[in-house]
Amino acid sequence: MSGCLFCQIAQGQRPAHNIFEGEGTVAFLDILPCTPGHTLVIPRHHYATLSEMPAEEVGKLFQAAAMVAERVQAAMGAAGFNMGINNGKEAGQEVFHAHIHIIPRYQGDGGGSMKSVARMSGKEDLEQLATKIRQAFTSS
Repeated sequence: MSGCLFCQIAQGQRPAHNIFEGEGTVAFLDILPCTPGHTLVIPRHHYATLSEMPAEEVGKLFQAAAMVAERVQAAMGAAGFNMGINNGKEAGQEVFHAHIHIIPRYQGDGGGSMKSVARMSGKEDLEQLATKIRQAFTSS
């Protein structure tokens, strides 16, 4: 997709601080990092969201992300990392090319866990939620 920023990076048409290029994936530093070493891992092929990707491509993306995360953590001397995907506008996705964030974590960096992203406003019955979600598996 010619107008996609991440497609342009993947094709070498736009500068980025690439740290890894693999089969079907590219990893580069985020230009607005949450912490030092914040990295994005993208598929070379354009998919607006993770939900659009074929299972095989999702597998390649996650394999690359796991390997890159391990190396970023080691290189940065980070105590750990968060890995996340903003899938869709309501989830905070800003660039509509599927990508995984790897955010190295450091003692005292002020960040929270993945549970700090959003909170349920009510305490819905977990069994009702589980039933509703299970139905999605049987109806597809």
